[in-house]
Amino acid sequence: MRALIERFTKPRSGRADPAPSRLTYRFQRWMLTPGIRFGVRFGIPFCLVFVAGAAFMADEGRRDQLQVLVNDIRASIEERPEFMVNVMAIDGAGTSVSEDIREVVPIDFPVSSFDLDLTQIRDEITGLDPVESADVRIRPGGVLQVTVEERTPAVVWRSREGLALLDDTGVHVAELGARNLHPNLPLVAGEGADMAIEEALRLFAVAKPLGPRIRGLVRIGERRWDLVLDRGQRIMLPSKKPVPALERVIAVSEVRDLLERDVAAVDMRLAARPTVRMTQAAVEDWWRIRQLNAGGQ
Repeated sequence: MRALIERFTKPRSGRADPAPSRLTYRFQRWMLTPGIRFGVRFGIPFCLVFVAGAAFMADEGRRDQLQVLVNDIRASIEERPEFMVNVMAIDGAGTSVSEDIREVVPIDFPVSSFDLDLTQIRDEITGLDPVESADVRIRPGGVLQVTVEERTPAVVWRSREGLALLDDTGVHVAELGARNLHPNLPLVAGEGADMAIEEALRLFAVAKPLGPRIRGLVRIGERRWDLVLDRGQRIMLPSKKPVPALERVIAVSEVRDLLERDVAAVDMRLAARPTVRMTQAAVEDWWRIRQLNAGGQ
């Protein structure tokens, strides 16, 4: 029996067994797994290149040479004529605003377009008081195009610092040297007036029937308005709902000529109890007439 087993299990002499050994078989199967194949194909070359690069960059002289080479290549690309900006064009701005823009954006032309931060330039320009919005781009031909939309002055504001122009939202536009430079703009005065310009413009629209008699609006206590007219007359408006209160005064004046009389002030601060204050001369005349009537009786 033993001889029979050895006969069938013993390899024939002179012929090698073509089957791999167990260790070889397992190694081949391991090499065929996706992770190992990826590592052999990409990981090992990457590690070799990384080690070679690290060894090359370990020397400071080689690093400096490489940096100089990179800078030269970059400069040769950025300084090509098609990438150079030679001039700045400003549209939509007046002479003074254009000068201010050139001061806040001091660019030494010619300059490469790669060295220009258009977002920062736009932020610098929109930071100017007279500028509401700005668009900055590079036009073909090496032109830095700046398109500006200026704020439109709506009122003249008189404060402790002097005269200033404000737009219809109360944003500062520019300083004003003299009132007669903008005689057609309405005048507001007082601390905090710039914070309520929209309400002031509504009041000016309601007071339009008074025409040239209007001198301006004065902010009182940073909470309410006085409408100042010629002859020293004032309409004292409440802090809440001043527009309807002024409409009432205008309506009464049109019917009974209230503001054409010797009235010093119309006090509308208490809506339920409006008060009319006469001028000193009118009060003296009234007392004199009353005394005469009393003496005649």
